Amino acid sequence: MFCASSGIAGVDVKLKDCDDCDLVRYCSDECKKDHRPKHEEECKKRAAELQDEILFKQPESSHLGDCPICYLPLPIVHSKSILNTCCSKSICNGCDLANKRRELEGRLQHNTCPFCRKALPYTDEETNEQLIKRIEANDPVAICFMGRARYDKGDYKAAFDYWTKAVALGDAEAHHQLSRLYYNGQGVEKDKKKEKYHKEQAAMAGHPDARHNLACMEGGNDRFDRAAKHYIIAAKLGVDESLECLKKLYKAGLVSKDDFAAALRGHQAAIDATKSPQREEAYDHHEYEEWLAERKRSGI
Repeated sequence: MFCASSGIAGVDVKLKDCDDCDLVRYCSDECKKDHRPKHEEECKKRAAELQDEILFKQPESSHLGDCPICYLPLPIVHSKSILNTCCSKSICNGCDLANKRRELEGRLQHNTCPFCRKALPYTDEETNEQLIKRIEANDPVAICFMGRARYDKGDYKAAFDYWTKAVALGDAEAHHQLSRLYYNGQGVEKDKKKEKYHKEQAAMAGHPDARHNLACMEGGNDRFDRAAKHYIIAAKLGVDESLECLKKLYKAGLVSKDDFAAALRGHQAAIDATKSPQREEAYDHHEYEEWLAERKRSGI
C-alpha cells in the first residue's frame, strides 16, 4: 500500500483512505489535496457504486419491525396495527384484540395498552400529554407522530421542525415525510435533491413506501433498470403496487423472468410472514365494528 500522491509506503507511515471511495490512500491531507484533480472523476464513479451497493441491498424487514408482543413482522398496511402514544409501540390488531378480550374476561380495567398496560387516552388532550412526555424523552417515534399531527392541521413549518428532529434520531418515517415536504414545497422550498436524499435514507432503513416512490421517480426519468431494482425490493417487503408495476416492466421486456419470479416469491413470503389466526380474526372483527358503526351513522 502506497500513498497515491507521494508514493510513500504504508510501512513507513500510516495511510488514510480517501474520504469518498476505497480506491486510494494518502499519507497526509496535503497529498490528498494535490492528488484530487487526478483522482476526482474516478472517485466520484466509485463513490456512486458504493452508494448503490448500500441503496439496493434488500432490507431484512420493513422499518416497522416486529410486533413487540407476538414477535411477528408488523403489516405494512397501517390500519392493521395501532400505535400507542403511551409507549410509542406499534401493536398488531391481533394482539390488541387479545388484550381487549383479556380485560373483558378478567373483568379488569378496560382500555389499557397491550404492551405497557398504561391506561389509553380518551381525549385529544390526554393523547397530547402522553406525546409531550415521550417527546421530552427524545423518543423519535413520538416526535414523528407529533409532526404528522401538525401536518394534518396545515402547520407545515412545525411539521418540518419535528420531522427534522426525528430524522436526527434516525427515524425512517420522518425521512419519508420530509421527502414529501420537499416534493410538495410545504413549509420548505421544493428541492429534488433533498427529496431524493430523504427517500433514499428512508428506503435503506426499510421504508416500503419510500422505496416504491424511488422506483416511480427512476421510472419517470426513464431509468427503468434502477426502477426495477427498487420495485423488486419493495415487492419483497410486501408492497402490492410495486409488484403490479414490476409486472408491467416484465411484460415490456425490461425485467427478466427469473427476477420477476423471485419478486413474486418474495412478496408472498412477506405477506405470509405477517399472518396469524389471531390477526385474521382481528381484521374480521375490525371490519364488523366498522360495519356496525356505519349502520348506526346511517340510522339503520
